[in-house]
Amino acid sequence: MKIWDKGIAVDKKIEQFTVGYDRELDLYLAPFDVRASRAQANMLASAGLLSADENAQLQQGLGELEQQLEAGTFVIEPEYEDVHSKIEAYLTEHFGDAGKKIHTARSRNDQVLTALQLFIKDYCRRTTARTLELVEVLLIKAEAHQTDLMPGYTHFQAAMPSSFGLWFSAYAEHLLLDLSLFEAAYAVADQNPLGSGAGFGSSFPIDRQMTTREMGFGNLAVSSVGAQMLRGKTERTLAFALAGMATTLAKMAYDLVLYNSQDLAFVELPAAFTTGSSIMPHKKNPDVFELIRGRCQVLQALPNTLLLATAGLPSGYHRDFQLLKETLFGPMTQLLDILDIVLFALPELRIKPDLLKQAKYDAVFSVENINQLIQAGVPFREAYQQVGRAVEDGSYQPHREFQTTHLGSVHNLGLAEIRGKVARFRADSHLREAPVGN
Repeated sequence: MKIWDKGIAVDKKIEQFTVGYDRELDLYLAPFDVRASRAQANMLASAGLLSADENAQLQQGLGELEQQLEAGTFVIEPEYEDVHSKIEAYLTEHFGDAGKKIHTARSRNDQVLTALQLFIKDYCRRTTARTLELVEVLLIKAEAHQTDLMPGYTHFQAAMPSSFGLWFSAYAEHLLLDLSLFEAAYAVADQNPLGSGAGFGSSFPIDRQMTTREMGFGNLAVSSVGAQMLRGKTERTLAFALAGMATTLAKMAYDLVLYNSQDLAFVELPAAFTTGSSIMPHKKNPDVFELIRGRCQVLQALPNTLLLATAGLPSGYHRDFQLLKETLFGPMTQLLDILDIVLFALPELRIKPDLLKQAKYDAVFSVENINQLIQAGVPFREAYQQVGRAVEDGSYQPHREFQTTHLGSVHNLGLAEIRGKVARFRADSHLREAPVGN
């Protein structure tokens, strides 16, 4: 049941340890291994290494496996080492010699790597689609609350007037920046390694450009040695993208935990979105944002974990790479779950109006008092000192009326410009393509 089996028995304990969690994790890769096997079979037929009938049989069998995957009935039984063994065994069981020929001019090295490249490409598209949904929600909230002022903070001190519009639009713009890291991960994953074999190519007359086109890769990983070096590089690049977006989402969640507190009370979650205390009946805890914050903090460690797993390895395949699936696949799912829950909760967030009418925020208008003096001809340094003395001696009276005009300020959010960035991303990005996964 192993595609490398030479008839030599392997100790069961050794086998169990080396297989690890592959059967469970390979379910992520199964649709992509089927797609790569379709391209492999077509290419082998084109090269004269399969007959037309054999290729037709293989395409039929691979179609049956796709139906099982769509129906959720596909299983990798314990007797199979991984998804690659299961698929080849299925094809051999149903189509005999045709199934045995599917692995011609292919190593498990390039087979696994090809499925991973396709999987990560698809994941980048799925994450991008979900992120762009969140960007749209944030921009809608920014437009709805552009006149709702709030205190802006530095050093955890109320500093100057800000607005919820400015806050929401900031996160929309930064999520777009985070997608640039997913663009980089996609670019690394968009290299076809199939045909590189174990890292040294094949003496068969295979057509690697053909499989590149059939699988929808934008590029061919030309050097067979270099193709194998994608293992680890692709995963690490994606890990940096995951960590980058997690950093933004953790910061947003932390803001909302603070803003939801009784001391600040800038925002409020519906009661159904909060949890309570076992002894304090008044509590309405923002656990959803605390858990988003915590999970995103953990995700930020991912690049370092993958770097430690692969640092110092020479070129070529090493079994260490198997551990990358265990390290990466769970966090990939977690980030999508986090995006889903943010998309669910954020539209229900209630904004408290008229926050800056509270006397405790009078000092945030001190800069406007300075600006008023400057407009009357007082030099900045003198105006600063005058207002500073007034704040200290209690004679300060806030100048609440102010109007910003420059782009990206309280009264000129620049939402059209940010939407323009979204439109350009949608028009230019490779990630605009529809994902294959659900």
